[in-house]
Amino acid sequence: MFILGNFLGALAKLINLVSNTYIWIVIARSVISWVNADPYNPVVRFLMQITDPVLHKIRRWLPPMGGLDLSPLLLIFAIIFLQSFLVPTLQHFSLMFSPDMARF
Repeated sequence: MFILGNFLGALAKLINLVSNTYIWIVIARSVISWVNADPYNPVVRFLMQITDPVLHKIRRWLPPMGGLDLSPLLLIFAIIFLQSFLVPTLQHFSLMFSPDMARF
């Protein structure tokens, strides 16, 4: 059972790392939209390709706010909410399957 515990612990760390990285990518995308960067730059294209599908889905549900785009902020809040629920839950389950916890 310790293999399942190690797998869940590694999965929790991976989800934490990926979600933190995606938060920083969304922040970088927001900053780039403020400075009107070159849309043909490969970095700008990568940031737009990786964030636009999710941001467009959020923008469909938001009412128009006079040029103010709150979709990156809502996406970051959603990621933090899921991260604060999912990562500790997986870590707890990984401890349940570790050999040290089996004695309790």
